[in-house]
Amino acid sequence: MTPTLVRRHLSHADSPPRVNMGARARDWSEIQERMLVPLYETVHERLEVGPATRLLGLRCGSGLALLMAAARGAAVTGVDSCPERLALARERLLPDPARSARARGRSARIVEGAPRDAAVGQAPAYDLITAFDPIGCQAGDAEELGDLLAEATPLAEHGAAVVLAGWGPPERCATSSVLRVAAKLADPLRSAGSWRPACRDDLEEVAQRAGLRIDGSGRVSCPFGYADTDSAVRGLLSTGLFDTGIAAAGEEQVGKELAEALHAHLRPDGTVWMPNVFRYLIARVY
Repeated sequence: MTPTLVRRHLSHADSPPRVNMGARARDWSEIQERMLVPLYETVHERLEVGPATRLLGLRCGSGLALLMAAARGAAVTGVDSCPERLALARERLLPDPARSARARGRSARIVEGAPRDAAVGQAPAYDLITAFDPIGCQAGDAEELGDLLAEATPLAEHGAAVVLAGWGPPERCATSSVLRVAAKLADPLRSAGSWRPACRDDLEEVAQRAGLRIDGSGRVSCPFGYADTDSAVRGLLSTGLFDTGIAAAGEEQVGKELAEALHAHLRPDGTVWMPNVFRYLIARVY
């Protein structure tokens, strides 16, 4: 099994029954975020991210995609509204404030808030905007991404690339069957934030509404691999995709339902493996 996808993790069994945002952010950073590494690598390679790149990462989370771009020499700015995830991003990208950006070999900024907050002190304009948080899985997620792009694209130069990411067709994503747990438990609270099947043109519709010119697309295999069922449950809960279910049934019940749904993907050695395909769309600001 791929070492970068499957690792052993300590249990949060002693966590209080309410959602512990610090633990959830750590689970995202240590367990779940790495599942999208093939997507990040593919996009960075295709767009030739390097020392000349000025990148704005929307919903940057704990900053793994930014770190990978910075390792290629890019100047990166990450924006998110989750302080717990941003604290981890700062640990990754700004480990020693006493060292200059030049000494680290990269320039990095982490901004808490909305994309417009990334405009403060920003010059020159960004030539790449990434929104790697996949859409096409929750009701209303396309609209939320559209709102972010409306704030972000004025900060980009003419011709800048904008990368959007989304879940692939449900039949190509083994995790889709597990995500349906969220919809089942969220009922009757199903509304914005509840699970829905990904649609073929989700990304294109967002780009067109944002006034962007479509310039290419692709698909990337991003299997979800976990050391055991406990790690799988913690990783999936860290995505926030099950929050409506937690609101309706409680985190303990959601965890039990997830563990049962994951049984179909359990291997003889106790690991969990779910093949998935994610889409990305490249659009241009004009």
